[in-house]
Amino acid sequence: MEEDADLQLMYRIERPVYNEAAIRSQVLDRKEKSTTLRERLAQQFRCSSKRAKAAALSFLPILTWLPSYPVKQYLFSDVVSGLSTGVVQLPQGLAYAMLAAVPPVYGLYSSFYPVLLYTFFGTSRHISVGTFAVISLMIGGVVVREAPDSMFYVLPANGSNMSAVLDVEARDARRVQVAVVLTTLVGIIQIIFGLLRFGFVAIYLTEPLVRGFTTAASVHVVVSQLKYLLGVKTQRFSGPLSAIYSVKAVLSDITSTNITTLILGLVCIVFLYGVKDINERFKKKLPIPIPGEIIVVIVSTGVSYGLSLSEDYNVDVVGKIPTGLLPPAAPQFSLLPSLVTDSFAVAIVGFSMGMSLAKIFALKHGYSVDGNQELIALGLCNLISSFFQTFAITCSMSRSLVQESTGGKTQIAGLLASLVVLLVVVAIGFVFQPLPQTALAAIIMVNLLGMFKQIRDIPALWRTSKIELAIWLVAFVASVLLGLDYGLLVAVAFAILTVIYRTQSPKSAVLGHVPGTGLYCDVEEYEEAAEYEGIKIFHSNSSIYFANSDLYVNTLKEKTGVNPEHIQAARKAIKKQKEKKANSSNNSPSKICEQRNGNRCSMSASEQSIFLNPPSTVHFIILDWTPVNFIDSVGAKAIKQVIKEYAAVDVLVVIAGCSRGLLVELDTLQFFTGVMTTDMVFPTVHDAVLHCQHSNSHPAAAPANETT
Repeated sequence: MEEDADLQLMYRIERPVYNEAAIRSQVLDRKEKSTTLRERLAQQFRCSSKRAKAAALSFLPILTWLPSYPVKQYLFSDVVSGLSTGVVQLPQGLAYAMLAAVPPVYGLYSSFYPVLLYTFFGTSRHISVGTFAVISLMIGGVVVREAPDSMFYVLPANGSNMSAVLDVEARDARRVQVAVVLTTLVGIIQIIFGLLRFGFVAIYLTEPLVRGFTTAASVHVVVSQLKYLLGVKTQRFSGPLSAIYSVKAVLSDITSTNITTLILGLVCIVFLYGVKDINERFKKKLPIPIPGEIIVVIVSTGVSYGLSLSEDYNVDVVGKIPTGLLPPAAPQFSLLPSLVTDSFAVAIVGFSMGMSLAKIFALKHGYSVDGNQELIALGLCNLISSFFQTFAITCSMSRSLVQESTGGKTQIAGLLASLVVLLVVVAIGFVFQPLPQTALAAIIMVNLLGMFKQIRDIPALWRTSKIELAIWLVAFVASVLLGLDYGLLVAVAFAILTVIYRTQSPKSAVLGHVPGTGLYCDVEEYEEAAEYEGIKIFHSNSSIYFANSDLYVNTLKEKTGVNPEHIQAARKAIKKQKEKKANSSNNSPSKICEQRNGNRCSMSASEQSIFLNPPSTVHFIILDWTPVNFIDSVGAKAIKQVIKEYAAVDVLVVIAGCSRGLLVELDTLQFFTGVMTTDMVFPTVHDAVLHCQHSNSHPAAAPANETT
């Protein structure tokens, strides 16, 4: 048994050296497409009961698991998880409405309708959708921009000389309209992206970008809550440098801090932080996490009501919370044109947040999520809910962790969480009217601790990837200074530029053979790798297209040390010297110089170098195209041109390691015409090397003028 364990698998194969022409004629035959385009289209759109069932199951994922729902195994866990999540969702809904710059009750609406809908359309079993700090803040920035306080100052009705008064009701009504229309547009965009199978767009929001962006969003959120924590009255800013303006406004008015508000807020922060620490330390021993947020809401509401904090101490409270649900109403579509850009940003960020968490939980629990269906699900949640006066939602990290850690198995837990919120809205919402706003600010700030821990990424990225560190820092700085919308745009643009930079800075190498292995490695990096005489193998880990084709060609000439222009110049210089030697009895370069110009050498340094160092003895160059994923017409023309240049100086260029897909592209580009044929393309580097060695050993097959 021990001998069997020590045996190595052996790779033995004996076959002819193949080139692409031989492969096409002897090895591979393309399958004939038996159907026409019309038949394929008809088949694609043909309706059948099986296709209809598959479409229904795809559109309503709940149908795939609800009929076989194991009640005895899952129901109790889902009930406990749903109640726990609902208890967290309630205060967060009230708090994040403040970030969205709308009255708190709209946060409750946004914690009910979308959660209910996601149960039917979502593919993740564990994420908790609803209000989220980053999205709420992005909405708040748009809302304040479109409906600033300055639009709603009115003169007193009695015509006295009193200064203008802010019409809070009119302002809030307008802000709700803006938030609802923005949510409608976000839902439409997400649905269209989902139907067009654009779920892949999330990959462009790379993890360092998202983490830098969300850390910056956390800075904005904390800054926006300072005035509620201190109890000072300042206007809300949006747009570039809004965070700096907000801090400046709070600091300039800090002398008017409401001490009662500050003390209550700090007590809530300390309590919530302690509860979170306990939950984290003892999460394996606690059956469910301690609901710190709901405790803060209940206790602070009771204290506010009992001590009349609003009347006697001027503590700002939530205020009127209407009981019951609002009837559906059409959004004010006249606001659409000014919200298109913002809606794209909210739609993409919302989807990327939800999808990233959905993938994490799916991987942990061994199931899959469909990115396109997730887009449709979030889009439907936003679109349908917007008719019931909600603002845009996505997945919440803190609530999702609660839903998963308390034993949630399916979205039945999310359904129950939404019913908890519904109970408050229709029955006991008025109870929370004395809730101090500083308590909600404390809930928001403490919930962002996990986001601020992402700053730890910086030293880790410094050690692993400087480019990803640059993406993180650009996303963070741009989002803090320019605002979340422009910051996201700058971050995405910079991330794309890094991709271009990487293709402009590929790693290239000259490969050598490692004896006895069939492997080819960088001769500068590995001692065992040795070059074959007269053969250069060039490897570059990038595709060849308009942006880097010139770089590829220049690097090829530099790395191999074989430049056709230099060889041509050397040949001309040698020919010139041979002509002069015919007229001179002394063929020494120094003597020739003396005879030409009265003991003064007029031969240039480059001519002397060429004369003393004859042209390269390299006769073959192999281009290793194993890493090449695609090539465009510009790249193809550049490669054909350099092949012509090398052919003019008797250096044969062949290509190795092309994928079948790349060969199809080359056929489409009519690459195999003129100087380039399929005989010069080989499936592996070793095939190409053997071909070159055979050609080199047979003068009839070798390039002309090999002795020069």
